[in-house]
Amino acid sequence: MRPTVKRGLMARMTEGAKSMLNALSHRGALTATTAIAAVALVVILPQTRDYVVNPTSWTESRRAEAPVQTMEADQEAAVEHDPLQDALAEPVVEAPEMIEAPAAPAPRTRALNKQQESSLGATTEPLARAELYGGTASMAPAAVQDNLLLVPEQNTETFANADTNPLKVTAEDPVSTFSIDVDTASFSIIRSSLMQGHLPPKDAVRVEEMVNYFPYSYPAPEGDAPFRPTITVSPTPWNEGTQLVHIGIQGALPQVEDRPPLNLVFLIDTSGSMQDANKLPLLKQSFRLLLSELRPEDQVSIVTYAGSAGQVLEPTAAAEKTKILTALDQLQAGGSTAGQAGLQQAYQVAESMAKDGEVTRVILATDGDFNVGLSDPDALKDFIARKRDSGTFLSVLGFGRGNLDDATMQALAQNGNGQAAYIDTLGEARKVLVDQLTGALFPIANDVKIQVEFNPAQIAEYRLIGYETRALRREDFSNDKVDAGDIGAGHTVTAIYEVTPVGSDAIRNGPLRYAEQSASDGSDEIGFFKMRYKQPGASESQLIEEPILPGQGQPTGDVRFSYAIAGFGQLLRGGEYLGDWSYEDAIALANGAKGQDPFGYRAEAVTLMRLAETLAQ
Repeated sequence: MRPTVKRGLMARMTEGAKSMLNALSHRGALTATTAIAAVALVVILPQTRDYVVNPTSWTESRRAEAPVQTMEADQEAAVEHDPLQDALAEPVVEAPEMIEAPAAPAPRTRALNKQQESSLGATTEPLARAELYGGTASMAPAAVQDNLLLVPEQNTETFANADTNPLKVTAEDPVSTFSIDVDTASFSIIRSSLMQGHLPPKDAVRVEEMVNYFPYSYPAPEGDAPFRPTITVSPTPWNEGTQLVHIGIQGALPQVEDRPPLNLVFLIDTSGSMQDANKLPLLKQSFRLLLSELRPEDQVSIVTYAGSAGQVLEPTAAAEKTKILTALDQLQAGGSTAGQAGLQQAYQVAESMAKDGEVTRVILATDGDFNVGLSDPDALKDFIARKRDSGTFLSVLGFGRGNLDDATMQALAQNGNGQAAYIDTLGEARKVLVDQLTGALFPIANDVKIQVEFNPAQIAEYRLIGYETRALRREDFSNDKVDAGDIGAGHTVTAIYEVTPVGSDAIRNGPLRYAEQSASDGSDEIGFFKMRYKQPGASESQLIEEPILPGQGQPTGDVRFSYAIAGFGQLLRGGEYLGDWSYEDAIALANGAKGQDPFGYRAEAVTLMRLAETLAQ
């Protein structure tokens, strides 16, 4: 292009502005006004820091505020607006590398300053340092550290339980019917709470699961009988005017060498809520112990679910241990919990592995946080009930605390003809997956129901200790279509009634004016015991029955220790029927009945009683 003196539009505008300014004022005035504006900026800008949200601190504080969030949830949080964080803005600092949570993580927290805490009406301890910048509070500026408080996140745990069984008048309601229960999850949850320094929630205490947590040496069955009941009647430790009817059932223990091949489908929850060290990492260590108990001909498959379900290990012979462990070690937590899809795929895999004469089981490992799919316990119950008739049973292992959905776990295990256990330590993993593996995976009797009829001429009142969630209607006892609990090889089951004899000073319910008086039939029987069960695979039940007599049996060490644990459980639930009986009394009774304790389970129970005694003060 040829040179020209014409200039562009912007250049001509600049020239015009200069001419205007030169005409309006001289250079000295312009210099003075510019200096005043600069001073004003220096004074005003620092004051706006308290009103401007810093993106990094806002995002990190939002991450601390959520119980468990996936990467997608964090991204969503970054574009949302939270007015509570407006006063927390600070200069941008780089977030440190994330580290693994400790074995017993402290409750997650979110940070509030003094002004926010006051406006929310929160009651907190003295000032603490908040993890506002992705690490410890010491990384935050000192001015912010002194204004931060820690507010614990909401606990979302739910437990399957019901009100304590009431005291019943024998003349009005002489029959008690319930399904047996060999689950042990409640005791482990109680231990977890006490070891963290607080009493367990009352709904987490299921007395029958506490009592059945311990192994007992009841008389073994004779001949081909799958089990043998033993009944003992003795004075009540906490009430001189009542008696305890102790029912102990010992299952037969077949030769382990004769067991059929085993097909296991590990259904593993890898959702974001499983990231804590006492969840997925402990789960991996626990399954390592289980693999050591399998035989070369056994098969293992792994299905995971998090957002969507997937099979990460096809059916693999247990002899290929390295391949199985590699697949297990590569699991990572992240995503939401697609429980329904996981269950469906696990059953499909189990059906493909099943062969005649073999045992096929699905073992679900989760914190119970089913937030995608079938999250309603009733819907889950119906789904599992439709699947159990194929012969593939479902057992559930719970991990972690904070969002433990015990109600869902119980619904799954009870309707899947399996067992529910809670694993809080590697020692508990060994007890459940090694010591009791045979009983957990090889049932010797299905749909086991117990019914006791008390004689109103001898017993005025009675109550069943525990089994609130296992109650059945009277007519269910003879109905073989009604599902009930199973007994595994070598398992023991314990049930305890507290009964009040006629004429005792401990009777709580006074006589009615127009009630019929129970006439004595001349029998010394205080009750009649019945038990129904089905042989594995059978559709019709068999009946065992025998009378209950005053002073029947001798209270052995096992019986007395079970009384101590039953009393301990009732104390944790409020001790409505215990009078002045205390933790000190429970400890003395347990110490006097520990007997042989090769694995230290009973000694541990006494330690937990002592902790509860201190925490209850």
